[in-house]
Amino acid sequence: CNLWEKYGSGMTNMHGSTGDLVLLGTRTENLEPLFYELTHDLNQDLGGSGSNLRTPSCCLGRARCEWGCYDTQALCHHLTMHYQDEIHRPAFPYKFKFKFSGCPNDCVAAIAAPTCCYRHLERYIRIDQL
Repeated sequence: CNLWEKYGSGMTNMHGSTGDLVLLGTRTENLEPLFYELTHDLNQDLGGSGSNLRTPSCCLGRARCEWGCYDTQALCHHLTMHYQDEIHRPAFPYKFKFKFSGCPNDCVAAIAAPTCCYRHLERYIRIDQL
């Protein structure tokens, strides 16, 4: 937060269950010095989308959610291991991302941006009004 007060507005936003930390309000010329301090002075890994295959992400699924319809973590891990080489040695023509959402709540925002979305829709959430 000290760095963000130095290079940006000091305002941050945590983005739901995706765990993204959104740094709000800066100028383009402040980004490179900020990234340099994070990576060189503080030894932080900024991650990023890489060349092609972005790191797959998933919700907690049946491990924690009562609405979870399949094991999102197992499928995410399986496909991450299967396509591991594509993360470092691009084989896709453009950036590619897997996201796994275990129920219609779509906590991980799987429907929003990925190239390949696994979202379970079989068991819709209903309210018993009887």
